[in-house]
Amino acid sequence: MQIILMEKVANLGALGEVVKVKNGFARNFLIPQGKAKRASAANMAEFEVRRAEIEAAEKARLAEAQTRAEKLAGLTVQIVQKAGVDGKLFGSVTNADIVAAMAAQGFEVEKSQVRMPEGHIKQIGDHPVNIALHTDVVVGITVSVLGEQ
Repeated sequence: MQIILMEKVANLGALGEVVKVKNGFARNFLIPQGKAKRASAANMAEFEVRRAEIEAAEKARLAEAQTRAEKLAGLTVQIVQKAGVDGKLFGSVTNADIVAAMAAQGFEVEKSQVRMPEGHIKQIGDHPVNIALHTDVVVGITVSVLGEQ
């Protein structure tokens, strides 16, 4: 299916590009979330009319994400979990736990924005985690997991 991207999508394309994707990806993900529209003649004409407005909105979102990234840079979040004697956690620290801990410190992020490169955290200690505030803005924070016995 041919679609017009209404915003930059990672590993797919930039704003305004016409790309070909699988039907299910377009119908179930891109179009319902407003990230794309079908590449019909009417939609292409409407996009060209609104192009400046859409680009300005995208630049505003990028600038807002960059200011949030400056506030989050170098942040350390502490999470206390039950752990055994050897430092292994009973369970794991997930992205939902990190979002809750950040909300307690006054930073609002969504679960889908938390990127854990090594998967869920299962050991006590300090672990690097990335927060993707925008497709172009990724900030690193440190999650410090403390053991409770």
